Amino acid sequence: MDKVVRVGLLGFGTVGTGVVRVLTENASLIAQRAGTAIAIKKILVRDPNKKRALSTTAELTTDPASVIRDPEIDIVAELLGGEEPARTLMLEALNQGKHVVTANKDVMAKYGRELFEAAEKNNVNLLFEASVGGGIPIIRPLKRCLAANRISEVMGIVNGTTNYMLDKMTSEGMDFATVLAEAQAKGYAEADPTADVGGLDAARKIAILASIAFGTRVRLDDVSAEGITKIEPEDIDYGRELGYVIKLLAIAQETDKGVNARVHPAFIPLTHPLAAVRDAFNAIFIRGDAVGDAMFYGRGAGSLPTASAVCADIMEAARDIAHHSSSHILCTCFEEKRISPISETESPYYIRLLAEDKPGVMAAIAGAVGAQQVSLNSVIQKRRVGTRAEIVLITYKVKDEDLQLAVQTLSGLSVVNKVSTVIRVVGVDAE
Repeated sequence: MDKVVRVGLLGFGTVGTGVVRVLTENASLIAQRAGTAIAIKKILVRDPNKKRALSTTAELTTDPASVIRDPEIDIVAELLGGEEPARTLMLEALNQGKHVVTANKDVMAKYGRELFEAAEKNNVNLLFEASVGGGIPIIRPLKRCLAANRISEVMGIVNGTTNYMLDKMTSEGMDFATVLAEAQAKGYAEADPTADVGGLDAARKIAILASIAFGTRVRLDDVSAEGITKIEPEDIDYGRELGYVIKLLAIAQETDKGVNARVHPAFIPLTHPLAAVRDAFNAIFIRGDAVGDAMFYGRGAGSLPTASAVCADIMEAARDIAHHSSSHILCTCFEEKRISPISETESPYYIRLLAEDKPGVMAAIAGAVGAQQVSLNSVIQKRRVGTRAEIVLITYKVKDEDLQLAVQTLSGLSVVNKVSTVIRVVGVDAE
């Protein structure tokens, strides 16, 4: 272990602090397992004089070039977040011949191809395990452990904020506004929660997973994203009665129509493995032709869980350096497969609406959806809202574009006051 692999960190925030802690406190164990000592030489910060909860012997600098161009630094770990300047700094580091480790889902979802090309050109690693699932191992299993499989589906809860919120709405009957305020107070949700509650954070993550799982580039623009802002306590109550729980799911599938990737709320059966994922935890469910079904579960965010994944990537790059190896697994998007839009996907649906409470209404509703080739599995009418009846329809499996036409037709009926909620049902064999 004569060689010491030196690391430069870009960022000393929540994740950066965790990385420093893990690399320092577990230094001897990490050196044994990596086959080389690993030391942090420099850290890019905004203010070197800021009082920090964790001290470090590394040099603090406000100049990114002093990290990226330092000839003694072998690995650059980008922990800034956001698209810029992170993307530009990663590209420069790769072109300087540095191995790059990142937790940046924004950059990897949008600029992965560009970064991989730079890594391949310079014969260095680009590792990004922490970009999806925090401390859950998922990128490396897809690229290595499950590489012999044809993956048909990746489905998961990949945003802890929304899972926490939906869990609270389910277990304590909170409404959306109340639980969002609580999530913000606890630090689970940002002051501007749009990326989380609008499904955009999960969309970036499923774009990354789908690209790896199916060997084709799935861009962020290819992912249909719908958030949880329209979910109401009534929907959760009806779901419980029907044997379902509601989750914000990120789903990617390969079918004979192509690859589809989407994020949306969905009812899943209480018996499904993902139904038991509570609080701010994440879980990712994978179906392969050889392995069958597998699920990866754990903390999807936080200083130390994310640092766990970042440090593992640093160790992998350090092994290559120490052993003069070039066992890099770079871009695995070998094909250009058709992207299938969400309109071609099929599933059963839950529809909640308000209608006039008088004879002939159910016949009009059934006729409206039937005209769009939508068959009803069940109908529930349990309560009144003012002078109107609240009706819940559960369809058999139907193509999304037909369902959307049926919803438009329902909205245009004179006896229907409002279509309140439309939610997909996932993980059942309804036909």
